Amino acid sequence: MAGFKAHITGSTMVGVAYGYWGTMHQSMPIESGMLAAGLCAVSGMLPDLDSDSGIPLRETSNFASALVPMLMIDRFRALEMTPEEMALAAMLIYLFMRFVLVGIFKKYTVHRGMWHSLPAAASAGLLAYLVIPCPSEAIRVYKSLAVTLGFMTHLVMDEIWSVQMRSGRTRLKKSFGTALKFSSNNAWANISTYAKLALLAYLAWTDHGVLRKHEHTHERQSINVPYMAQPAEQWLEKLRGPISRR
Repeated sequence: MAGFKAHITGSTMVGVAYGYWGTMHQSMPIESGMLAAGLCAVSGMLPDLDSDSGIPLRETSNFASALVPMLMIDRFRALEMTPEEMALAAMLIYLFMRFVLVGIFKKYTVHRGMWHSLPAAASAGLLAYLVIPCPSEAIRVYKSLAVTLGFMTHLVMDEIWSVQMRSGRTRLKKSFGTALKFSSNNAWANISTYAKLALLAYLAWTDHGVLRKHEHTHERQSINVPYMAQPAEQWLEKLRGPISRR
């Protein structure tokens, strides 16, 4: 299989191409293209989170623990959280991902298990969709697909590296077919993986509607602000009209 450096190099190259395609051909903002390229590059490490070496898990968990709270700023704003509440939520998310989620992942995953599969790639993209709310649905999907693309790049590279060509002969390693798979020999792992995928798909399907409904409610509330609750400058400006006509 491809090594750690090879995976990072491959997913980074694909990420740069994806970011360029989005900004130049899909009219995505330059900052969205750059973020998508970075997400694709980092996602190239995701399938190896179950690696026995622990390097991908350590590097990715450190990076994700700091990045995810920043990506959730729009969701915090949609929930009308105060700056203090945002800071507290970001701290709790960091601690949970850094010290709880990593431990759970180590305990319940095995190398080249169902986390190294196509449904896991789809789950990673859906999870990114939930983490990265955005006013533009197109940009939100674009960023989420960057995570799936980086994940898929890793899987494809593993399959390519499992084919050896020596002296004009082609030999398949035992690892061939263990990356781009839909299921494993473990029935419980299959059930658990597809149950998580179905749950994430449902949450992603309903999440956009929930956010839009919240935004419309907030807009109506801002329109129906009581007269005396409006900013003092606006209230005085409205009083000047009748006074000046007297």
